[in-house]
Amino acid sequence: MEGFLGEFYLWVKAFHIIFVIFWMAALFMMPRFFAYHCQYDVGSDEDKHWIERETRLKKIIMNPAMMIAWTLGILLVLNIGMGAGGWLHLKLLLVVFLTGFHIYLGKQMKVLASGEHVREEKFYRKINEVPAAFIIIIVILAVVRPF
Repeated sequence: MEGFLGEFYLWVKAFHIIFVIFWMAALFMMPRFFAYHCQYDVGSDEDKHWIERETRLKKIIMNPAMMIAWTLGILLVLNIGMGAGGWLHLKLLLVVFLTGFHIYLGKQMKVLASGEHVREEKFYRKINEVPAAFIIIIVILAVVRPF
């Protein structure tokens, strides 16, 4: 692939995919953590353990993976150019929505940590499927490039 990345293009692409996988894993795990967390009484030892687990997941995996995936993704877009096709624009839009979901999970984490269990386990199990729907479409757009 030509562009300013030259021979490093495939390396950047590989690491972009790796960090997207890490990010997706965290986006799958966090709602599941919430589903387990909301089963326990506020202030209990188990409640405190879930708060700690969620905080670690966000700080150690979720946030860094998202930032690195975005950074490498921007490099790839700059390398191929925004004129690559409509598939790229739709893919980027879906990634923005996925980032919004990431932010939403961060807010839900704060709500649970504050002792407010306003959502039930069932809700968190349902939103656990959101990243799957997005990643299926995003991967198809990136690989097949249908338009």
